[in-house]
Amino acid sequence: MATLLQRLLWPASAAFEGAARLRAAAFRWGLRGSRRLSGTVISIGNLTVGGTGKTPMVMWLVERLLAEGKRVGILTRGYRGDAEGGRLSDEVALVKGRLGGRAQFGIGADRYAKGRMLERHGVEWFVLDDGFQHLQLARDVDIVLIDASDPFGGGHLLPAGRLREPKSALARADVVVITRSEHAPAIEAVVRRFSAAPIFYAQTRLEGIFRAGAANAVPLADWQGTRFFAFCGIGNPGAFFEDLTRWGFDVVGQARFRDHHRYSASDAAAIVQRADFAGAAALVCTEKDTYNLDPAAFARLPLFFCRISLVPQTPAELWSTILATAGRKRSEIAR
Repeated sequence: MATLLQRLLWPASAAFEGAARLRAAAFRWGLRGSRRLSGTVISIGNLTVGGTGKTPMVMWLVERLLAEGKRVGILTRGYRGDAEGGRLSDEVALVKGRLGGRAQFGIGADRYAKGRMLERHGVEWFVLDDGFQHLQLARDVDIVLIDASDPFGGGHLLPAGRLREPKSALARADVVVITRSEHAPAIEAVVRRFSAAPIFYAQTRLEGIFRAGAANAVPLADWQGTRFFAFCGIGNPGAFFEDLTRWGFDVVGQARFRDHHRYSASDAAAIVQRADFAGAAALVCTEKDTYNLDPAAFARLPLFFCRISLVPQTPAELWSTILATAGRKRSEIAR
């Protein structure tokens, strides 16, 4: 049932939907053109604003490509970063840190221009981060992620809901991955109304808990049973808090901030104060949050972060489907 605010925002959402449909149709009918790189482009994206597991999915895909000896480039806008000025977005900094220089990056609004630059450096496979709506760049595989904990952003388009496009846009998907679930027949039924794309599942896995600023994971015995105050500034904070419970954390309080939030000294003081009031002995956040805060501002309580990965339920089948789709598309272009 729609809230009063959603009803008030409905005219703006209707206008947003109309614009989104017209834009997609313009590309579909050739009124606006998509530019194509020489290399293979695999897009990771979603229908909603906020987190569905795109960054860990990018990591999984890049690792598979690297394992096969491919030269990989990651194309990303780098939200709220300044690549020219030397400041990376939190997500780009996270991926760069995890990959350790094994992949190249093209960061900026014009993903085609960045891709052309990487091609001159020998890159032949591209992962387009958050690319489902970036229709200016042609892709060979469109992978759409759907978070089972909030699959369609309340069913409304922006600004009344979190949908970037109507669900009918799923018709463009080549592969659908439902995250944070092992079986979601109701979501599958919605997808099947608009798309015949193969559906896969993936779950988040805790790789380790780290003390902020430390390189090594903390042994399970050193943190299990600790009373934590959790906070995060990500697209779907509820999913992070649910994951913490599933992983066995004793969470006695929580605070949520908007996606990509940069924590000020006053934010840190307020979080620590709330943690004290809740009786927490330590703080825990996401790995992405650590790129937006100063650990020294939280020094009064130990600060930890969770390093996670996204694990497909049937990784070999998903990988073979991605490669087969890319091969088919490339063959069709060559004709």
